[in-house]
Amino acid sequence: MFNLITKSDSNVKNDVLSGITVALALVPEAVAFAFVAGVDPMVGLYAAFMMGLITSAIGGRPGMISGATGAMAVVMVALVAQYGVQYLFAAVILAGILQILAGVFRLGKFIRLVPYPVMLGFVNGLAIVIFLAQMGQFKIVDATGIQQWMQGNQMYIMLGLVALTMGIIHFLPKLTTAIPASLVAILTVTGIVHGLDVDARTVIDFVRDMVPEAEKATVTLAGELPSFAIPMVPFTLETLYIVLPTAIILSLVGLIESLLTLTLIDELTDTRGRGNKECIGQGVANSVNGFFGGMGGCAMIGQSMININSGGRGRLSGITAALVLLAFILFLAPWIELIPLAALVGVMFMVVLGTFEWASFKILRGANKEDAFVLLLVTGVTVIADLAIAVVVGVIVSALVFAWKHATHLFVRTSVDSEGWKVYDLEGPLFFGSVGHFRELFDVENDPNDVVIEFKNSRIWDSSGLDAIDGLADKYVAAGKKLHIRHISPECRDLLEKAQKFVEMNINEDPRYHVASDKLG
Repeated sequence: MFNLITKSDSNVKNDVLSGITVALALVPEAVAFAFVAGVDPMVGLYAAFMMGLITSAIGGRPGMISGATGAMAVVMVALVAQYGVQYLFAAVILAGILQILAGVFRLGKFIRLVPYPVMLGFVNGLAIVIFLAQMGQFKIVDATGIQQWMQGNQMYIMLGLVALTMGIIHFLPKLTTAIPASLVAILTVTGIVHGLDVDARTVIDFVRDMVPEAEKATVTLAGELPSFAIPMVPFTLETLYIVLPTAIILSLVGLIESLLTLTLIDELTDTRGRGNKECIGQGVANSVNGFFGGMGGCAMIGQSMININSGGRGRLSGITAALVLLAFILFLAPWIELIPLAALVGVMFMVVLGTFEWASFKILRGANKEDAFVLLLVTGVTVIADLAIAVVVGVIVSALVFAWKHATHLFVRTSVDSEGWKVYDLEGPLFFGSVGHFRELFDVENDPNDVVIEFKNSRIWDSSGLDAIDGLADKYVAAGKKLHIRHISPECRDLLEKAQKFVEMNINEDPRYHVASDKLG
């Protein structure tokens, strides 16, 4: 419905201009997430700079933007509130080390286990989260310190400027793609607001709303270069016990969000990133953050979409965004503070339209109700809880749905051969989900003295299937009847205990496959 992605190769001009656009959008996000975590705004800006620079330089997905994110910020709140920011820096360093180890041991490949409906739910959920996050920009803090919705002309001006921004981004590419439409929109709306003296809220107004009244007059986005410092925490086991739980959650949330964003960009650009290399890049970036006063972070789907939409494809786009953000902090803070929030909200609204997978409505209307349920579940959990929980829940539910569907795929055809033996010809998988149905297929009491279980069209997947066969053998032995098991793999025969002696080997016809069991590991 909304095709906002340009299919183009990486080039220097597109990467640089796109990087500038991303840097403008990074500022309010970094500040907002810093306040969510309970740290100084500069800690969030430093994180956005270092995460963006390092992951763009050594990560596994050119064109992907990393920085301080809300998903990780909410994990940090309790640690910062109870122990202070120095413990946060220690936790971020440890989280980075864990992410590096994940890359070294090539755990990034497990992102392939995320099913397509879960991926759609992740994308749609994040689009909704990005949209809802922008609603705060339509509120102001009144004299009592309470947030209220804008009223009258202030709201109309805000809506008008947002609409103008979105209109420029949508229609400008139809005329020219020489300059990123998002950058043109931000500059145009900024020029209109200050050229015509329009009463519109700016970035510095947003920052002032988030600081105590005594600091409003002096607050600024200007800062210095981040400096190296070892976190000021005791190097004891007690400190490790304090920071380790937070570090583990941070590393998992960061990797899940980064690898899923990597997969999304792969699909949008018809290229392939390197998941394990991205794990290492994220880990190095977070470890450096901890030593240089940053709050850490991960891939940012919103800013990554801005970059892709604006034509950014190579590593230079992310490096440019990071360096321009640093220039903002060091030299250009007064200019950045003048950018109208409406321009940035309009850019993010277009990101929402481009991120949401509108084709998912076909799944909701389709016959596959299980996929539709998983999609809605992951979307809802992403919005209500967070990304990591949503993905884990989605994968577990998808696995259960898969097991349930395949549990009903076990069938049997019965016949009596020329010798009067009853033959159970199985078809379908035998595993933990289907063993209950497997046991119900046999009539031990009324079967003749010789019974054949034919596995030629069936496979035994796990130890639950093997246990079910052993249990069935016990029943036939107790009934004084002889069991004949045919066409199972040699590995299955070795793993069977009570039923092993009933297996009839046929070297020429027996299949060869493996079983999920620790006994032969």
